[in-house]
Amino acid sequence: MEQQTTRILIADDHPLVRGALRQAVANAIAGADIVECGSLDEAVKALDANPEVDLILLDLAMPGVRGYSGLMMLRAQYPSAPVVVVSAREERNVIRLCLDFGASGFIPKSTDMETMQSAIRTVLAGDVWAPPDVDLTAPMDREAAENVRRLASLTPQQARVLMMLSEGLLNKQIAYELSVSEATVKAHVSAILQKLGVESRTQAVIAAARIEAMTDLSADAQGD
Repeated sequence: MEQQTTRILIADDHPLVRGALRQAVANAIAGADIVECGSLDEAVKALDANPEVDLILLDLAMPGVRGYSGLMMLRAQYPSAPVVVVSAREERNVIRLCLDFGASGFIPKSTDMETMQSAIRTVLAGDVWAPPDVDLTAPMDREAAENVRRLASLTPQQARVLMMLSEGLLNKQIAYELSVSEATVKAHVSAILQKLGVESRTQAVIAAARIEAMTDLSADAQGD
């Protein structure tokens, strides 16, 4: 019986980082089929073309991603593909939020090659991996936990719409970007307001920004 090829998607906008991740994957999994993407849109197109992916290695900050929106969208739209966040950030609250939003692991970019390979094998085996020296047991405060729960309830399209609202786009601009009608966008916005428990677009954007503020991801987007 022919052994099934392990398919790995690497999504990072830095070619050098992608090269290092490709080497880690190749060393960890013999004969792995590796796809590289430099933006969230490229990753989505690759996954739509071949959704049978065994693992996604995702950068937190790259074109098409705002805060945790990329992770949220991929987890909701492709639930069978585990996502491991690979980031320059190493703070406990960043790691904790990634896991709360559905990541199967978190690998700091400073991780040595051998440990990175072990982390990849661990997640492919069905387990969760995080840096062993990071304490993730401390509870999140109640308000933050509720915000995370509400944001995690958004569908993939709703997460994208919220991301675009955060960028200041109007309904007609969002409709153009997503190739849908303005009526569809309005329906998504209404659903977002209901799920987040807010009454206006501005309040929805503020709710999303609170999560980013907990980790200050937007301020670090260039360095991730």
